[in-house]
Amino acid sequence: MTSRSELESAFDAAIEQIRECLKAGMPTVSGEPATSQLEKLEQELTFERARTIERGSLDRDWFQRTLRGLVDWLPETELALIAALGRIVRSAPK
Repeated sequence: MTSRSELESAFDAAIEQIRECLKAGMPTVSGEPATSQLEKLEQELTFERARTIERGSLDRDWFQRTLRGLVDWLPETELALIAALGRIVRSAPK
């Protein structure tokens, strides 16, 4: 069983990965700056982190929608961000 701190840590790592992508000036798959998408994703993760900790469980529908949206604009070469989100779902209680 995963602990609450593991789940919090997974969210924190994903948020940090987003910040690294922002610093690096990561583009979208179409070559445009991904700044607005990354900022929106950071806001969503920050909000959902608080909700998940409060509820004690991850909203898997939210997670699926978020991941699907991410792969629409994320370049195929940027797997670290997908991996960071994957850690969230792996850390969440079933």
